Amino acid sequence: MHKSKLAGFIIDCRTDDLHGAAHFWSEALGMPMEALPGAEGKKYVRLRDKTGQLHIEVQSVSHDSRVHLDIETDNIDAEVSRLQALGAVVVDHIDSWCVMQAPTGQRFCVVRKDSEDFARRANNW
Repeated sequence: MHKSKLAGFIIDCRTDDLHGAAHFWSEALGMPMEALPGAEGKKYVRLRDKTGQLHIEVQSVSHDSRVHLDIETDNIDAEVSRLQALGAVVVDHIDSWCVMQAPTGQRFCVVRKDSEDFARRANNW
């Protein structure tokens, strides 16, 4: 059986000033900004949780601003199927993740596991 968990929250900002948006959220949440490398750094800024338990990124988007959550999994296809059985629908497949919509209209992403201690934490659910 595959394992899945809440990966974190993405603050989608419709803005041409990603750094300014990230600065606001950094100060508002008391979380220092961390630049991401390469092309990823042009679209995302990570906000560092001092405990290392919470993953938050500020993302530059072309759609209306909103907050969405990511579900991290070790098997994207299995998790997408499980969520579809619960009533979610696939909106789009982008690179290595899947954008879905809950029956109640909220969008969220199913992403591949990224953290080094994913397996350890997943076994403690």
